[in-house]
Amino acid sequence: MFSMFVNSVKLFLQGKLFRDHGAALRAWSIGFVASIALIVGLALAANLWIGAIAGGLFGGALMPYLFRNLKYN
Repeated sequence: MFSMFVNSVKLFLQGKLFRDHGAALRAWSIGFVASIALIVGLALAANLWIGAIAGGLFGGALMPYLFRNLKYN
């Protein structure tokens, strides 16, 4: 399992995992910013634990939607 992860990271860093490397980074950054915004917002409004749990769930649910049109090599 770890070797598969390492192989995927190597291909990603070489730019050989996705056909459009920029689209993958753009989708990832949108999900990252949305998750961080939710975590910080809820941490300031309620509690850090609530923000972390909600941000993690939201970010995890958002990634398949953002990555739905990515093409792999």
